[in-house]
Amino acid sequence: MELFKGSKVYSIFTGYCPVCHGESMYKESNPYKLGKVFEMEERCSHCQTKYKMEPSFFFGAMYVSYAVGIAFSTATFIIAHYFLGAGLMASFLAIVAVLILFMPIIMRLSRNIWINMFLNYNEDAASKSS
Repeated sequence: MELFKGSKVYSIFTGYCPVCHGESMYKESNPYKLGKVFEMEERCSHCQTKYKMEPSFFFGAMYVSYAVGIAFSTATFIIAHYFLGAGLMASFLAIVAVLILFMPIIMRLSRNIWINMFLNYNEDAASKSS
């Protein structure tokens, strides 16, 4: 992922600060610790970017989550039905299983995409944090 450092792709897939890429936005790096999946740092300790810009900021991530869920579902259907030759019911069950298994990742990915829509990488902030 170091190849993409300095881009939104890096921040989206790693969950690092969208401004400086200096640290993770999440208190717990493992999204499968479900009790802590939403726990985020208040600010980046490197560049002092405030993650929750306003109350309920991440409600918009629900809309992104829907789109990400559709992408996962479509990919699962194509793989199950066309590549593995599963029937429609088996493909549907595969979609349900994938959405349940990847729910924590989809939630975090959606939050990462949402915050990256509003904040951009800043080379000056990144160099100060190094």
